[in-house]
Amino acid sequence: MKRKVYIETSVISYLTARPSKTIIGAAHQQITQAWWETRNDYDLFVSGSVLAECAVGNAEAAENG
Repeated sequence: MKRKVYIETSVISYLTARPSKTIIGAAHQQITQAWWETRNDYDLFVSGSVLAECAVGNAEAAENG
């Protein structure tokens, strides 16, 4: 049985954002990207609030992510 993981908006943000110019931001992006490659090992869930928040984000960034 797969473990369940709730995905919140910051995960999506780190995946779709332009590369960060700060060390901490870049590290967060790299860690998130590495974890995202393992996402098929989990059952992922989001809330309606996450979907609503993502819907008002940058559409171009979302297309490229």
